[in-house]
Amino acid sequence: MRRKEAVDGYLFVAPWLIGFVFLIGGPMAASLAIAFMHWDLFSAPTWAGFDNFRLLLNDRLVGVSLYNTAFFTAISVPLNLAAALGAAMLLNLRMRFRSVFRTAFYLPAVMPAVANAILWFWILNPEVGLANSVLRMVGLPELQWLYDPTTSKPAFIIMNLWSIGNTMVIFLAGLQGIPQTLYDAALVDGANAWQKFRAVTVPMLSPVILFNLVLGIIASFQIFTSAFLLTSDGGPEQSTLFSVLYLYRLGFEQFRMGYASAYAWVVFVVILVFSLVQLRLSRSWVYYEGGDPR
Repeated sequence: MRRKEAVDGYLFVAPWLIGFVFLIGGPMAASLAIAFMHWDLFSAPTWAGFDNFRLLLNDRLVGVSLYNTAFFTAISVPLNLAAALGAAMLLNLRMRFRSVFRTAFYLPAVMPAVANAILWFWILNPEVGLANSVLRMVGLPELQWLYDPTTSKPAFIIMNLWSIGNTMVIFLAGLQGIPQTLYDAALVDGANAWQKFRAVTVPMLSPVILFNLVLGIIASFQIFTSAFLLTSDGGPEQSTLFSVLYLYRLGFEQFRMGYASAYAWVVFVVILVFSLVQLRLSRSWVYYEGGDPR
């Protein structure tokens, strides 16, 4: 019986295991090996040792791409969390047409990335775009948005706020899991709306906040599609040259596959360090009702 249960278990997880080996684990192992080689995709790879990693230290665009990505992450992730939590709290209230509003807020998250980029290309067009039309209506100076290095990264941050639907849904599920008795007890103690939010909502929602924070950081370091479609080469003045975009240019435009693989592992290590730091710091502010899961 135990053998049959084990076989059944492996059969159920076999699709995931096969997908992991061929689509994730296998390519990761191959990229680690390629990172120590010179390979242009057209000739046989040759051993390079640590040459690719040494070259990364002297590559100015590596620093530029990491800075652009870190800047985007530092501003975009907190704004997304705040916007998603605010939307979730509003959509958790009892109101008419609540399901319609929830659907409307979630729809941008399922919009195809290419369609989303095209939409924002027209919105941010400096001549006929909706953004500058609104600025003209309120008497503010028009901006060049994607064509000015000072506004290009803020433009991507605004674009990223458009797709808070997934984060909002997770926050909404977390809010619905908070016992109403805690709010009733806080109300009896005379707590106002802000005090209930600070003393009940945030502590009870802190594991969900941590989850969305870690996923948000990982996703922000993987920004590619919108930057590739809207700025292509990371312009203007390399201000939108994000890490994955530079990685793509190295591997599939310059055909420096070994160098690109080395940079990919640097980005992986950076994301891993950020995630581990967040998990470490979470011990001081994340509350688990059943006690510390450690």
